[in-house]
Amino acid sequence: MIITMGARGVYFALTDPQDEALAAARDDEEVMAVVAGVEEAWDAEWTCEVDKAWDAMHRCLTDGTLWLGHRHGGPLELAVLGGYQCHDGDDYIVAHVDADEVPAVAAALDGIGEAWLRERYDRLDPDDYEGAPGDEDFAYTWENLVAAREFYRRAAAAGRPVIFTVDQ
Repeated sequence: MIITMGARGVYFALTDPQDEALAAARDDEEVMAVVAGVEEAWDAEWTCEVDKAWDAMHRCLTDGTLWLGHRHGGPLELAVLGGYQCHDGDDYIVAHVDADEVPAVAAALDGIGEAWLRERYDRLDPDDYEGAPGDEDFAYTWENLVAAREFYRRAAAAGRPVIFTVDQ
């Protein structure tokens, strides 16, 4: 599934009860009820807002597109949109990364340097990318990737699964 850029992206490191509730959700309505509860709890230590930088982040960490479900190319593809898709509708994304996969994502993100990201960023198709390519947008992307990297480190150390959410 290819998506178009939506609103602001947010990561949440789930508690065991939150993760169990999400796993037990039978449909989009129940998934969204769980996500609403996670959002209402809004524990700043276990939340990371990446605003609209998620779009460029995902593109740079994968194949340059917003294709969902990158689960075969390694942990970088799981970092944003590549986790298990918990929501089937077109209006919201809930990408889930299992707790046992989070350390690999954290380690892979630790290996990303600014020069590597810039090289990938400069290859983005300006006709496909809805952001405003340039130095300012790259700096915004890098800043948010660094925040996501630190978030994944904390989640890995705590053994927590992660969800990434964004509405379209």
